[in-house]
Amino acid sequence: MIGFDLTVNGRRVELAASREATLLHVLRNDLGLNGPKYGCGLGQCGACTVWVDGVAARACVIPAHGVAGREITTLEGLGSRECWHPVQQGFEDAQAAQCGYCLNGMVMQAAALLAREPNPSEARIRSELSGNLCRCGTHVEIVDAVQRAALSLAGGADS
Repeated sequence: MIGFDLTVNGRRVELAASREATLLHVLRNDLGLNGPKYGCGLGQCGACTVWVDGVAARACVIPAHGVAGREITTLEGLGSRECWHPVQQGFEDAQAAQCGYCLNGMVMQAAALLAREPNPSEARIRSELSGNLCRCGTHVEIVDAVQRAALSLAGGADS
C-alpha cells in the first residue's frame, strides 16, 4: 500500500492503495463514485472516462498513484442534481440514453470537447466520440445532445 492524495470533484482526499490499483478502482470502490463504469478494462470503450486536470482520460488504465496531486473530475463533479452541466441536460433533452452504460464516457468526452471547442461541427463531434462505444445505437441522439449543449453554452444563439 502506498499513500497519496488527489483532488476529486474539488475535494482533496487522502488515499492508500496498492501500486496496481487503477484510478477507476479507487474512484468506484474507495470513494463510492459510480459515474465512471468498468467496461473493457483496456481503455478502449470509454465507459470509464474522467477528466485529469481537465483532459478526458480513461480511468481503467491509469494507476491511481500515477495521478497523485492532480485534479480529477468525474460525472458526479461535472454538474449537480440541482444544476446539470449543459451536456447532461442535452442528453436528457435529446433522449440520448437507453441502457446508460456508455453515458458517463459520452458525457465526459463531449464536455471536454466543448470546453476546448465551443462550436464543433457534427463531423468533429462524431470524430471526438468515435472512441466511445455505444452498443444501443443512440449515436444520432448523442450527436444531437452535444449540439444542444453547444447551443446552450453559447447562450442559445445560433451557431
